[in-house]
This record gives sequence, C-alpha cells and structure tokens, in this order.
Amino acid sequence: MVKEHSIPALVSVHDAMPETLAHVLKVLAFLEARAIAPVTLLVVPGGSWAAAGIETLRGLQERGVVLAGHGWSHRVERIGGLRHRLHSLLLSRKAGEHLALESHAIAHLIARCYAWFREHRLGSPDLYVPPAWAMGCLKWERLRTLPFRYYEVFGGVYDARADRFIRLPLVGYEADSLGRVPPLRLWNALNLRCAGSIAPLRVAIHPRDLALPLSQDLTRLVDRPLACRTYGSL
Repeated sequence: MVKEHSIPALVSVHDAMPETLAHVLKVLAFLEARAIAPVTLLVVPGGSWAAAGIETLRGLQERGVVLAGHGWSHRVERIGGLRHRLHSLLLSRKAGEHLALESHAIAHLIARCYAWFREHRLGSPDLYVPPAWAMGCLKWERLRTLPFRYYEVFGGVYDARADRFIRLPLVGYEADSLGRVPPLRLWNALNLRCAGSIAPLRVAIHPRDLALPLSQDLTRLVDRPLACRTYGSL
C-alpha cells in the first residue's frame, strides 16, 4: 500500500462575528477532532461583540488558534461600478466591502481593524484578509505603510515587509447554491493538483460549510494528511 504524502496547508476559518460564532466553534471542533492545527481564524471586528465573545476569542488564542483581521463589517450597502457588480455576482455577493470604497477609506478600515485587536487585548495580528479576498483599489505600496505584515488576496499573499507577492493555490467549499457546486469543485480539483509541488495549499472554510453541498469534499480533504502551518511561516 502506497503511503499518502502530506499536503502543506494554510487552514483558515472565515467570518468570525457574533452572529456566526456558534457555527465557527463547530468548525473549529470539527478540525480539532482531526488534529488540524494550527488554524487561522479570520475575525470581523465591526459587529456587536460582547465581553463573552471577546473572551471566547481570547480562549481560542490560548489553545493555539491564530487570529487575523477580516475587514470591518464584511458587507456593503451599495454595489459600486461594473467591476464590483461582476465580483458580487460571481463571488462575493454583498461581502466585498473594499470594492465600494476609495483607497483612503480602505486604508482607514484596515488600520481600524488592526487597532480593534489591540484595544481588546487580542494581540497584534500579522495577517489581514479583505472580505471575499478583494483588496479593491488600494495599491501594494500603500499596504507597506499599514500595520499588518501579510495581506491575502485571491491569488496569494503579499508580504508587505519584504515587498514580495507569494502565489498560493486556494480551495474553498462555500457552495451556497447548487449552481456553484460544479465550478467550485472543478476549481478545487485544479488547485489541489498544484498543492505541495508549487506552494502550500490555502484551505478556506466558512462558518456554514459543514451544512452545504460540498461538506463531504471538505471532510475528505481534512481527513488526508495535512502538514499545517501558519502564514508567518511563509
């Protein structure tokens, strides 16, 4: 019997907010039961976080979960322009909040997100992921003046300190309609073929993925040998 090689992986759980926290905890328990660690948790600061929720985040940190910034509200009130409209239709729905903002407003949002972690004694996160991986009109040069070190977009991760973009394959399982299942399954298959031979595989998990049509695909992946690492290892 041929032993299956482990896949180097960056595992992240998205969209931690007060209203999704119960689902997020179920996903983390699902991963913990399979010894998937370390895991990066993407936190959306702008909701109504109560003291109990902040304590939950602090407790997860103590158990080895790495916190990262993930926008501010994770939603937009309006769709701005053709590019945003197409992105909303194909990928982000109403989550791509950067796409509705000018560059100075995006920079302010990122700095505000970083400050929230400091204000709540949750450390100084290294990673920022814009909702739906959409950075918007902000240029790489501007990111070098902002407090996070790593910025993840759809194609990979930008290291602002080293001024280096690292292309990384990505798989996701948020097929929230039947029409999304075939293209997302094909996308995942193509990216899995790149994993390890090119770079670590990014595994993006959303709060309700365990109840969506691709849940068995996700389970099969995390049941494989994964050599998990943090974004800081890049």
